[in-house]
Amino acid sequence: MSLSKRYRPGASEPALTRKWQENETYHFQPDSDKPIYTIDTPPPTVSGKLHMGHVYSYSHADFLARFWRMNGRNVLYPMGYDDNGLPTERLVERLLDIRATEVGRQAFIKKCLEISEEAEKDYETLWKRLGLSIDWRYTYRTIDEKSRRLSQLSFIDLYEKGLAYRKRSPTIWCPECGTAIAQAELNDMDRSSEFVTLKFQVDDGTTLPIATTRPELLPACVGVFVHPDDSRYKQLPGRQARVPFFGQDVPILMDSEADPEKGTGAVMCCTFGDTTDVAWWFKYDLELIEVVGRDGLMTGAAGAFEGLALDEARHEIKVVLDDGGYILGREPTEQSIRVHERCDTPVEYVVASQWFIRVLEYKEDLIDAASKVSWHPAHMQTRFRQWVENLNWDWCISRQRYFGVTFPVWYCRDCGEVRIAERSKLPVDPTDTKPSSLCSCGSSQFSPEKDVMDTWATSSLTPQLVAWWLGQSGFDAQTFAPVSVRPQAHDIIRTWAFYSIVKAYHHFGQIPWHEAAISGWGLAQHGTGKISKSRGGGPAPPLEMLEHYSADAVRYWAASTALGKDAIINDEKIMAGSKLITKLWNVARFSSRFFDTDSIQVAPPRLSAADRWLLSRLQKLIRRVTERFIKYDYATAKNETEVFFWNDLADNYLEMAKRRLYDESDSGRDGAVFTLQQALLITLKLFAPFLPHVTEEIYSHVFAEENGFSSIHLSTWPVVHEKFIDEQAEETGVILVQIATAVRRYKSNAGLSLGTELSRLVISGTSSGQREEIRRAESDLLSITRASELSIVEDSLPESDVLAVIGSIHISVYA
Repeated sequence: MSLSKRYRPGASEPALTRKWQENETYHFQPDSDKPIYTIDTPPPTVSGKLHMGHVYSYSHADFLARFWRMNGRNVLYPMGYDDNGLPTERLVERLLDIRATEVGRQAFIKKCLEISEEAEKDYETLWKRLGLSIDWRYTYRTIDEKSRRLSQLSFIDLYEKGLAYRKRSPTIWCPECGTAIAQAELNDMDRSSEFVTLKFQVDDGTTLPIATTRPELLPACVGVFVHPDDSRYKQLPGRQARVPFFGQDVPILMDSEADPEKGTGAVMCCTFGDTTDVAWWFKYDLELIEVVGRDGLMTGAAGAFEGLALDEARHEIKVVLDDGGYILGREPTEQSIRVHERCDTPVEYVVASQWFIRVLEYKEDLIDAASKVSWHPAHMQTRFRQWVENLNWDWCISRQRYFGVTFPVWYCRDCGEVRIAERSKLPVDPTDTKPSSLCSCGSSQFSPEKDVMDTWATSSLTPQLVAWWLGQSGFDAQTFAPVSVRPQAHDIIRTWAFYSIVKAYHHFGQIPWHEAAISGWGLAQHGTGKISKSRGGGPAPPLEMLEHYSADAVRYWAASTALGKDAIINDEKIMAGSKLITKLWNVARFSSRFFDTDSIQVAPPRLSAADRWLLSRLQKLIRRVTERFIKYDYATAKNETEVFFWNDLADNYLEMAKRRLYDESDSGRDGAVFTLQQALLITLKLFAPFLPHVTEEIYSHVFAEENGFSSIHLSTWPVVHEKFIDEQAEETGVILVQIATAVRRYKSNAGLSLGTELSRLVISGTSSGQREEIRRAESDLLSITRASELSIVEDSLPESDVLAVIGSIHISVYA
């Protein structure tokens, strides 16, 4: 079948998507004996609209899936949606302009389910339009029954092992979201502030100056600390200091965490301003005064300032301190504060009962586990290690929200005993059901755990969800097998990667996956940085970009930057992809006219120098591209293939072979047809992971019938044929290209079109071996230069006639 004059991706790409679905092209085969390649696909959080950054990173996983599928692997490439927890709740609150607490638990959960289902349909539409080779039969939601059961099983297993525990203690708290959060959900934010130096009164009558940026915490001041080596204050430890205005007396203590270079060197400890306050409170058994409520407002402990927001309280307290003569100095400063990554709200530290998973005592074990994973790029392992080394908290997994996986837990109202649900009855919602038996104390009265799990507590189990589809269930270390690869972005190493390794280690003593492919971000142009689902930013919506440029052109952009690196969303790069696609189509359309049903499968006895050059270059290309793909370096694989296509095949070989191709009586025609068939088919296969639509369209019209595979994506990956590697032919090919380039330059400088006929091409100064090689390439040289005659002479050419010099070779042309 011949190719149409123009390739129309707007019509072809959706049609191919339907064809792949109808033909089950990407279906995983559970009964196949092929080696399995499993992908732990990132389930996007349902927190807004997908953007070009997602297109960038999700394309990377698809490149790998397609490569390994063509290499004979039985690929399990599922899709999930992380649609429970705080991100989805905040989306619903934003879209409907409501607050969860105002609507009620069940009504809000219903709204979350409705909106997340609609969002997931949009996500699926985008992924299909992009050409992801997902097996859509294997799709999960982290709120579906299977995921909830798995998450509750995980909790029970960890609880029974003593790795999950409940504790009332200071917790990182987001006042805006009204919930505890984990350390991994914190970001740093810079802001302008003010150091206010206050007058504390020591019980010996002296003044102790203390600088702070948070005077609103004075009502909760429970101690003052100085460094043991700070000579200014060595007489103070053991004494008492009176807090300005609020009047409570607090102990003055020594601790090496007090920084003599910061402020005045003396620092107040309040419950709680930061993690240092929390550490000192535990270490020195200090009093607890809760001055900041869970709603972010001042509590009754603040006296007259009760009910004020923190910023307002800070201002009002400064006023009364100034009026009372307690302020010794004021100085502007820049500070870095910790904020919740979801809403940029400064976090507080409040005392609450929360569920935790133990990680601090397993830091070295988790670092060791991560070292058994092959990270791509390798330095991402360092990022993981640094995160673990700097952990200060166990993993808090409870959230004071509505929409999430519930804890399978009740508490006896009489004795406080924790009652865990029976495994056979999971998943359970303890607010809707009761334990099936009495408490050990004989009571039948239970209170349900109303908190829900952090969304990461479930999404960290995606390797187990994949394993479940492979017939592995429960938490049996003997049956769990790590997934082949985890593709993900670098910003969630501290969350998704870390928590997945925690779960796999605690449950099985294993790693969750063998390889980790870490993508960078797709960045908006003009310095606007990372794009966000919930906050927007960036260029046009992805579907608009795909319709405007084509899916393959956008995928080309995504393939142009290596793993781990951020990429600007660049229209010029996408348009370069469009240009490549058009050229590939045109080359295939031109070439296919010379192919017939009696395909030349075996190399004919006569191959020209150009044939042997291209076939040798082709084998080395196959080797390099395959090696790069195995090392997860798809960007170099794509670039190598593109350079070969443009420079070797399209610009040079085709022009060399045209004379033989058009002349059916030429004895070298079969060699040209064979070489062109091989080069085009292999080039299509090497491009197929990146440009799945145009390569499929060309393959189905030109090669499918004789190649024996219904789809290029089910065909076999090219292998190297050593018999075609010919170093001498490659050396000759270089000379031929250099001669052709010199002639093209001559025509360009003379204002002639490249197709202008020349009467004679003269070459001199060659060795006898070179003369023989060039003579054998006569037809190819005449074809590419459009010369009517080739003369190879031993004598030197007159200097005035020399067009170009290539080593010892002199070239001249005559129009």
